[in-house]
Amino acid sequence: MSLEKQDAITFARRMIRAISLSGIHDPGALAALEEFLAPLGFDCQRLTFSEDGTYPVDNLFAIFGQEGRHFCFAGHTDVVPPGDGWTHDPFGAEVIDGILYGRGAVDMKTSIAAFAIATRDFVSSCPKFEGRISFLITGDEEYRAINGTRKLVPWLREHRQIPDICLIGEPTSRVTLGDEIKIGRRGTLSAEIKVSGTQGHVAYPGHADNPVTKLISILHSLQSHELDDGTQFFEPSNLEIVNIHVDNQSRNIIPREASATLNIRFNDQHSNPGLRAWIEDECQKTAEDFAVTYYGDDNAFLNTDDEFSALLKRAVQDVTGKEPALTTGGGTSDARFIKDLCPTIEFGPCSATAHKADECIRVDEIEELTQVYRRVLELYFQDDQDGSAG
Repeated sequence: MSLEKQDAITFARRMIRAISLSGIHDPGALAALEEFLAPLGFDCQRLTFSEDGTYPVDNLFAIFGQEGRHFCFAGHTDVVPPGDGWTHDPFGAEVIDGILYGRGAVDMKTSIAAFAIATRDFVSSCPKFEGRISFLITGDEEYRAINGTRKLVPWLREHRQIPDICLIGEPTSRVTLGDEIKIGRRGTLSAEIKVSGTQGHVAYPGHADNPVTKLISILHSLQSHELDDGTQFFEPSNLEIVNIHVDNQSRNIIPREASATLNIRFNDQHSNPGLRAWIEDECQKTAEDFAVTYYGDDNAFLNTDDEFSALLKRAVQDVTGKEPALTTGGGTSDARFIKDLCPTIEFGPCSATAHKADECIRVDEIEELTQVYRRVLELYFQDDQDGSAG
């Protein structure tokens, strides 16, 4: 099918059929995108990153234009494993009764397809367009996020390709397309607390030092502490204990060691270093022999470019008739890396079926999403057009 005849639904189905599972070196979806963008005049660069102890990851940076303001679309082609419970082929990209089924239908191959079609239609309608549009697409978002956007960001700096603004196509809508825009994300920190004691017989506790008791006390202190009340754009921070482990098969032995893992999702009233210091202070109040291992160092962030937020809200309103709420809920995304380069906002499909069995999206939602993305380009580059598209 020629580029002129492809629509976002057709292209999304092609990408879903490329089984680009996160953690598996399968760049098929990236290849499909590159094959679409190159004939449009995009300079496409495939970038493979790796490091010791990790798998290599293919990424794509493609840019149209040589100078002027730089608008970036960002996203990922990797998807989570399908899991069980599907009633449709997770990689069949079936359309049934106006609904497209498949892994990546929501998170987030349809957004990338909509990016591509919207860009094609915008550029073809503006022959005198002056500016730059880029695609920053990774294959490593859903799993370890080491050899994808985390490494693309310094590459962009080194090659002087820093965007002026970036729109990520993560599924942000809650009930209907356009009801929410993500202007920030909470920070995340995981910690494994390991408390050591002295093994002994439960009948002679004076000859032992029970680490389980101390660990429970530490966890209670951490869990019962109210971190904050939330802010205008962020809900209250929360700490959740996700695992407690004691390697003890006996009912009459006080163990030598006990550990627990917790995760904190926090707003911009906290920082990663500050939370680490608080955890260790709480441990020191109860235990002398302990160790804490941390995972994740992503702080909360909030887009402060009001013009970008207003532009995206207008584009959504123009297409859907809805006034989107500006929110920060949900998990993490690659926005946590890109926001260090430029103002970054996320907008995409409804998130209800993301990562679930029978992940799906209505085909009319894909069409509407494509229109929103094109309208964003029209509004952002309205001073760089010949007037035919605005």
